Amino acid sequence: MSLDREALERWLAEAAGARRVELREAAPLSGGAIQENWLLRVAFENGPHEGERELVLRTDAASGVAVSHSRPEEFALLKAAAEAGVTVPAPLWCCADAGVLGRAFYLMEKAEGTALGPKVVKDESLGGDREALAERLGRELARIHSIRPPRDDLAFLPAPGPSTALEDVAGYRRYLDALGQPRPALEWGLTWAERHAPETREIVLLHRDFRTGNYLLDEAGLTAILDWEFAGWGDPMADLGWFTARCWRFGRPDREAGGIGSREAFYRGYRAESGRTVDEPAVAFWEVMAHIRWAVIALQQGHRHWSGDEASLELALTGRMAAELELAVLGMTAPEAWSPKGKEAAHA
Repeated sequence: MSLDREALERWLAEAAGARRVELREAAPLSGGAIQENWLLRVAFENGPHEGERELVLRTDAASGVAVSHSRPEEFALLKAAAEAGVTVPAPLWCCADAGVLGRAFYLMEKAEGTALGPKVVKDESLGGDREALAERLGRELARIHSIRPPRDDLAFLPAPGPSTALEDVAGYRRYLDALGQPRPALEWGLTWAERHAPETREIVLLHRDFRTGNYLLDEAGLTAILDWEFAGWGDPMADLGWFTARCWRFGRPDREAGGIGSREAFYRGYRAESGRTVDEPAVAFWEVMAHIRWAVIALQQGHRHWSGDEASLELALTGRMAAELELAVLGMTAPEAWSPKGKEAAHA
């Protein structure tokens, strides 16, 4: 996608209440596999935002994933998170009119830092003390989970049913059927999940992609939680299981909290902020589900390339990751691996 500078300048001037806006620089940012992100250097003349500022424009990629929110919906989620005290880039303006740039988009303040998962895990100059970082991330997740239904500003989120785990199983089956590829290991994983689904005791707002790679760090610590395109109502233990899942540790399986710290520190921060008990058997179940879900998403990403909608080596390689994730699912759900309590399977 290329940006229509004049159209964007006109729209920004009106949205920001500025007499004139000059778009001095626009460069695509790497790292957005599902959406496009652009770094903008913008000069505002008069109005409350006068001066030069660095902003990030987020818009749709050429092809998308079925469960991803629209940009106006994601903007509403970002605003709700900011109001709840979550560390996010400040949301500024949203344009739902596709006539301006050809796609809906929104703008937010640029947050400094590094997000790339393998770099964050390996470069210990980032994020400060790693145990303190894991605890901080637990607190951030608890703030997200402080947002509860009903919310008029989040009315677009589907209402959850009595069992969010079984709803997810049904949803992943639909996605697999739509792709038209035989995936017996994933079908087995979904059957296993049906048999082991925990009871849903509470409904909160889930980030649904809260993991290393989706937050920014500088040398001092956390600067922003990113990527709200999958958020929705659900069981809070699902987010904990996604963050601690082995597939998101980036080569540091010994650091069970996202490859950056201990599970104990992460839980400590979450419990202290939320006042909620961590249901460890339920978290273990959701770690298995994390591998199933990531495999389904990987196949969807690969399909964007295979279908011809968006030729991309990155998307093609992402699709190939599904086989590795399927192997992990088989190992985690084997009878000798899964204890009656369910902890050892996902935590090993």
